[in-house]
Amino acid sequence: MPETAPTLSDLRRSLAEAARRSGTAAADRIGLGVPGLDEILNGGLVRAALHEVYAAEVADLAAATGFALGLALRAGQVEEKTGDRTIFWARQDFVDAESGRLHAPGLNEFGLDPARLLLVRARDGEGVLRAGAEAARCPALGAVLIEPWGEPRPFDLTASRRLALAAEASGVPVLLLRVAAAEVPSAARTRWQVRALASRALEANAPGTPAFALRLQRQRGGAAEREWRVEWDRDRHCFAERNLFDRSARTDHVAPLSRPLVPLSGDGQVAADGRDSEFRRAG
Repeated sequence: MPETAPTLSDLRRSLAEAARRSGTAAADRIGLGVPGLDEILNGGLVRAALHEVYAAEVADLAAATGFALGLALRAGQVEEKTGDRTIFWARQDFVDAESGRLHAPGLNEFGLDPARLLLVRARDGEGVLRAGAEAARCPALGAVLIEPWGEPRPFDLTASRRLALAAEASGVPVLLLRVAAAEVPSAARTRWQVRALASRALEANAPGTPAFALRLQRQRGGAAEREWRVEWDRDRHCFAERNLFDRSARTDHVAPLSRPLVPLSGDGQVAADGRDSEFRRAG
């Protein structure tokens, strides 16, 4: 049978259910885990507020998404322990078409149990903003992430003020993820620009932890135009600053292997030099 699209009443019932499961008051600020960054933010991001996360380029969308998701996970924690608050994510269908749908194993690898995610997809930016505004009024949620593509016509300063007021009333942080969009005036408490940063390789040159180049472009009533390079620690659910002077942090540093490698031909086959049997091919 074809999948039935959720209605607005279905969304409200889901939010009401999340409200019944929640009963813990949230702290006023969300610490990111990087002392210097949290100091600039006077202890962390204001929880009951709207925050904007811009992908520097379309190619940086995955990095911006990872940073926003990290903020959402931090918002759902209680006393540095992983909480069970639901994260609401409103995503425009065009984002799926351009960058692919959210992948449950990938979310789990990042540190988010997919069971904690309430995902709503909409055909256009207006639907995404409407769903996000509805969710922002629910105090039970850990965070609300709104992801339109480009510059939706209904989104202007007035619309951003509505989101900010909803966040202030509910105490739930609203994270507006922007891609392929120009920076415009808004009621956001902070505005971030995110670029992808090469991860540090782990043992055997395995992929490292997600890394981000952050620029705080705007902070209402505080310092801005600051930059950091950070990594996401999925086990501790926090960010950590990248030490640029640490040799282990260099992305071009690879530890030597303990034994020789077999030269491979262009088609991936072991070079035939009479010694193939002495080595085991690794791919």
